[in-house]
Amino acid sequence: MDDRFKHRDDREAYSAARVRALEALLIKKGVITDKSVDTVLDFFETRMGPFNGAKIVAKAWADPAFKDRLVADTPKAIAELNLPEGMAGAEGEHMRAVANGPLVHNLIICTLCSCYPWPVLGLPPYWYKDPTFRSRAAREPRAVLKEFGLAVPDAVEIKVWDSSAQIRWFVVPERPAGTENLSETELEALITPETMMGVAVAKAA
Repeated sequence: MDDRFKHRDDREAYSAARVRALEALLIKKGVITDKSVDTVLDFFETRMGPFNGAKIVAKAWADPAFKDRLVADTPKAIAELNLPEGMAGAEGEHMRAVANGPLVHNLIICTLCSCYPWPVLGLPPYWYKDPTFRSRAAREPRAVLKEFGLAVPDAVEIKVWDSSAQIRWFVVPERPAGTENLSETELEALITPETMMGVAVAKAA
């Protein structure tokens, strides 16, 4: 990743200290409790996150008919799967999937703020919310992807999808060659949030 998207070395410790201070203040004022925080953490660790997106994409790779349905009507197709309740809840409203192909590569951004399909991708990374990424990815996506280490050939069209409160996009990346004999569970391990955002491509293990 280009230096423009890197963060200060102490960012995690600095952010953690601020979160602890804010949590302590909210608990002291009676706004939340310790259990409130634990409930939210458990929600994103076990119920809503990129593991759901990986299941959806693996199913699309293994079942072309499901992939077609997923692109045509994303919420309806997702409802076919045995996923946790709430997939269409907070930050999952109006999700839409777009599929990469040999001649098209899709990139997801949010030019307004940080709209993001939490149920399938988890919480957005810090750089997704960065004004530099948001503005430059809209203007020069090919250059930005190259800075992420992804060189998209000139013959491949790049489509940029702007997420919003009305539509939250995610990408069905291309299935890597040489994975024909893998099970859906094995395929899930090849799928990352970055591949479902379009800043990376899935690679065979």
